[in-house]
Amino acid sequence: MNRRDFLKTAGILAMGMSAKLPAKKPVKQPNILFFFSDDHSLQTLGAYDSRMKDFIKKHNITPNIDRLADEGALFENSFVANSICGPSRACILTGKHSHINGFRDNHDVFDSSQWTFARELHGAGYQTSIIGKWHLVSQPQGFDDYAILPGQGVYYNPDFITKSSDKKVRKQGYCSDIIGDMTIDWLDKKRDKSKPFFLCSWHKAPHRTWMPHPRHFDLIEDVDVPEPENLFDDYQGRTSAASEQEMTVRDHLNIAFDLKVTPPFETSTLDEIKNSAPETESMDRTTPAEFNRMTPEQKKAWDEYYVPRNEKYRSDNLTGKDLIRWKYQAYLKDYIRCIKAMDENVGKVMDYLKENGLDENTIVIYSSDQGFYNGEHGWYDKRWMYEESLRNPLIIKWPGVAKPGSRPEAMVQNIDYAPTLLEAAGLEIPQDVQGESFLPILKGNKPRNWRESILYTYYEKGTHAVAPHRGVRNNRYKLIEFYSKGEWEFYDLKKDPLEMQSEYDNPKYQKIISEMKEELKRLMAQYKLT
Repeated sequence: MNRRDFLKTAGILAMGMSAKLPAKKPVKQPNILFFFSDDHSLQTLGAYDSRMKDFIKKHNITPNIDRLADEGALFENSFVANSICGPSRACILTGKHSHINGFRDNHDVFDSSQWTFARELHGAGYQTSIIGKWHLVSQPQGFDDYAILPGQGVYYNPDFITKSSDKKVRKQGYCSDIIGDMTIDWLDKKRDKSKPFFLCSWHKAPHRTWMPHPRHFDLIEDVDVPEPENLFDDYQGRTSAASEQEMTVRDHLNIAFDLKVTPPFETSTLDEIKNSAPETESMDRTTPAEFNRMTPEQKKAWDEYYVPRNEKYRSDNLTGKDLIRWKYQAYLKDYIRCIKAMDENVGKVMDYLKENGLDENTIVIYSSDQGFYNGEHGWYDKRWMYEESLRNPLIIKWPGVAKPGSRPEAMVQNIDYAPTLLEAAGLEIPQDVQGESFLPILKGNKPRNWRESILYTYYEKGTHAVAPHRGVRNNRYKLIEFYSKGEWEFYDLKKDPLEMQSEYDNPKYQKIISEMKEELKRLMAQYKLT
């Protein structure tokens, strides 16, 4: 009997005794505030142990998200079901794997008529709203109102689509600040105080192309971001998939599009900028689509920082590993600066909750759609089942429920968010939801039959040339099948946490590999993956 069936049986038995028990005082349903970011790595969160923790703490990059962890629970083993933006969001909303919810990759369109936990909360009397990045193509349903970024959105002077109008409305300012202000405005002016609320404050940051606010241009300017051990990975000891990708700092971070060293024409097309050579000089511009929407003041501030930086880059004429290191530093510093602005806005919303007496009965969640490569394996981006993109941050503050400073180690996955929040709101979990509520874990317990392994799938073809794959991970081992290639990888994470050497052909591990293959089959059957 699984946990859900056990609870139902126990509930039926309890009904027979209910006449003898005194009536319980109705429990007030908690508010839910869901902060969500895009591509935020564990490496750049001070609350998580990582190679960059000391650096992030020293330079005060994520003090507000770290405060959430101090006041609530940080999940040490939080994973995604599919490490790519839209599919991860679909998994969260539906509590189901990608092959069931129908959104396998970013080329799909989310069927927003299907069941989501937001729709369930709305039907149960919650006032629901989403502000910020949606990225599921179709318009949100199950929300009383919304203001979402079209597609990926932009950092400077972003457009929003609202429920009341399909016309794009441009707001002047910086995207993270605007989403923070709109979140507070909703709480202050649009909230129905007679109802509990479910409010999503979903940020674009720190998604590519990492365009910081001018107030952060000088942040960590005169220091070096720590390099990962495997920045110069040669991809030996693994399948062909690792070496055939197109997401290296060395070869695929574009000198203009990503690193803001741009060609000698002010009205370039996007393709011209993406294909520009490193030697091109003169105007220092990012993509025209974003730069051309800046105000004169914003452009002036941008040029005051990037023009001198780029002139020095050209005069240094870097090559080889020196050039890779320059690219790494340029990318990581802009990425971290975007995180800093987002963290500031998480902080100001949290302060609003406290100042207005909303913090005691509000569940506050911080998570991201997946992890991200900050130079590990020489990469940026996500997609892989390797640890940096498979693991995602999950921090939950719930006064009186989640013990402050707790760090649960049980394996949770983003398909679990929906059933957990439904149970927290006192609502029934539909049978076809594939995730499990980790509310007992949040309360400091671990169900006896809690999962010991997770299923991962990645479907997208072409983008960054990452081969489709699926796999299983438990507390120590990971097995990955690149099924389109007929190749496998296996890792002992205790001995090889950086995943540098596949042990798939090592005779020592054959019994464990056989057991992992059986576990993969079992999970595929459990989740109806054919």
